[in-house]
Amino acid sequence: MKLLTKDELIGTCKKIFAQGWHKSVKKTKNVRNDGAVGNTLEVLLGIKENNLPIPNANDWELKGQRLYSGSLVTLKHIEPSPQGAKIVSNLLLPYYGWKHKEAGKKYSITEKSFRSTTSATNFTNRGFQIVVDRQQNKLRFIFDATKADKTTPEIHAWHESITKRIGLGLLNPEPYWGFQDLEHTIGTKIRNCFYVIAENKTENRHEFFLYKSLYVLSGFSFDKFLKCIEDGVVLIDFDARTGHNHGTKFRIKQDRWTDLYSEVKQAI
Repeated sequence: MKLLTKDELIGTCKKIFAQGWHKSVKKTKNVRNDGAVGNTLEVLLGIKENNLPIPNANDWELKGQRLYSGSLVTLKHIEPSPQGAKIVSNLLLPYYGWKHKEAGKKYSITEKSFRSTTSATNFTNRGFQIVVDRQQNKLRFIFDATKADKTTPEIHAWHESITKRIGLGLLNPEPYWGFQDLEHTIGTKIRNCFYVIAENKTENRHEFFLYKSLYVLSGFSFDKFLKCIEDGVVLIDFDARTGHNHGTKFRIKQDRWTDLYSEVKQAI
């Protein structure tokens, strides 16, 4: 693989952008958060996933997003600690999960789901929240049964089922992410990023991308990252079902890159 400078890589992207529409490398119909924008560009660049052809490739990450999409951008998959306890599959899903919408159809009648896009600014309608605990130097994922919206029949029934399954007390063990481990894990992953935006269309049940913009993001700050969580700019997204854990993701709201990086420049 030929190594390129950062500017040469940007120049190569400009040529790809000028070529017009490109067929997605993924079967993405009805799937909106699958990374296909970035994955397709990686194939067009002739590289493996997250293996950018520049000398300091380990310091750079490629992120992609569809134009007009309001979805969050995934920064990194990081499962909560204590990781040996496999919190999602052994605690959250069996004891706090709810009936999957495809249970008895696509999946078994007993299929459960635990999907929670959780912020530090407010509780979810099921009573979950993120706490940035600077005294204990960790992010905590907490449950407060009194914050669940029991006016909704579905959540009321779920609330009653938790009472029988495990009770309405605190999560035990409580899921968390230690600051030190988190800074190393996420800081090395997204220290600098190329962020691309593409227009999309569907033809004959397949998606195509027209690349429009490329931004160079640099100067990641872990202090800014924690502040983004405190302000609800970065959220934590659990996405698991009985048959498969799709991973726990740290995700950022669109157009908030300047809250996370000291330098944001549009290259294309």
